[in-house]
Amino acid sequence: MDPQKFTLAGPLVYAIAAVGPGIGIGLIFAAYVSGVARQPEANNILRPIAFLGFALVEILALIGLVFAFL
Repeated sequence: MDPQKFTLAGPLVYAIAAVGPGIGIGLIFAAYVSGVARQPEANNILRPIAFLGFALVEILALIGLVFAFL
């Protein structure tokens, strides 16, 4: 097999893997902003949940980056 064929495989895998977490992060923070706009007193409850969701979704992007380097 020609190794030249696989030079773009890593960035392509990461580009595909980064789309899902990007959409997920947008949805998480859109729901957070909407929830705080509706009930400002719930800010202290919603913030840790939003950041936990952000961290979990960001892990998926980092896993995609690791697979791209493999």
